[in-house]
Amino acid sequence: MVAAMDDRRTVPVWVKRAIVGFWVGGLLTFYAVGVIRALGTLIVVLIVSVFAAFALEPAVNTMARRGIRRGIGTAIAFLVVAAAAAGFSALIGTALASETTYLIDKAPGYIDDIEGWLDDTFGIEVEFDTLKDEFLAGGGAQDLASRFADDVVNAGATVVSLLFHLFTVALFTFYLVADGPKLRRMVSARLSERRAAIVTEIWDLAMHKTGGYMYSRTILAVISALVHWGAFALLDVPSPIALAIWVGVISQFIPAIGAYIAGVLPVLVALLHEPRTGLFVLIVIVAYQQLENYFLSPRITAHTMEIHVALAFGSVIAGTALMGIVGAFLALPVAATAQAFITSWLDQRAGPDEPADAEPASNESAAGEPAEA
Repeated sequence: MVAAMDDRRTVPVWVKRAIVGFWVGGLLTFYAVGVIRALGTLIVVLIVSVFAAFALEPAVNTMARRGIRRGIGTAIAFLVVAAAAAGFSALIGTALASETTYLIDKAPGYIDDIEGWLDDTFGIEVEFDTLKDEFLAGGGAQDLASRFADDVVNAGATVVSLLFHLFTVALFTFYLVADGPKLRRMVSARLSERRAAIVTEIWDLAMHKTGGYMYSRTILAVISALVHWGAFALLDVPSPIALAIWVGVISQFIPAIGAYIAGVLPVLVALLHEPRTGLFVLIVIVAYQQLENYFLSPRITAHTMEIHVALAFGSVIAGTALMGIVGAFLALPVAATAQAFITSWLDQRAGPDEPADAEPASNESAAGEPAEA
């Protein structure tokens, strides 16, 4: 009787193993989460580098087929991208500095006009002398640069950190592009034939879609910049070239809301010089956006970045939630690659003679009548 009671009180071995496994698994999971958080910046850098390599590799492959060594071709691609980024920054920075100076010089006159308009229209007498003094010699706005000088150390630290991350991304991207074929062979050699084929297909799809995305966005950005340059020049908007390039680049390379962000700067600049011109600039931007959405973009992206609109919008939201602005930039290439791979996999499952979306054959038409022979 006592022996039977001892057997009942003894905990089964599988329960002990389950308890130990639960605690060990929990500790390992906690440790893994800590490691991922500690390496979060490096993981983001690696992801950005991989997709930057996917974007540059088609151009480098083209140069390699023409006899240019991959290392030299990669360096040429980097120089082109760096020159384009530097030129864009210089143009926009010059335009912003010029318009800021113009605003500070003209602000007292604008304030006087607002005071007069309020008095004439509503009979309200207000004086903005304190605000006006901010824009006069010795005022707060005039001394803005000197006040910012006190924060140079903090701004410098931020710039140094940004430059370090950019350098790290550039370094990883360079080696991923220059050694792309060698890296693929090395990965494939360590996998089974079936898994190697899957990895190669995903790699090729990602390279094709990301490269196609950059190619189509660049073409659309150039067209947009040229059209807006002509419109801004005709409307006599200040700095038409810089503002047109701003609209072209921002509207194409910032997903979902890029067109709205791009239009704010030229409209504000035009409003500062002539309110009526600002209205015309807004009309031009909206009209061109409709033209691009319905005529240009579908034709240019048809063979490079086929992706459903709902999937594109959802992927941008998900990417922003996961990785912020970086996720928003990478969302469309990732979604297009996933869509293309899933479509290809479904087609292979359906077989060569029966497409995945094929409907069963029917001897009757939709109206219930026999189909014609």
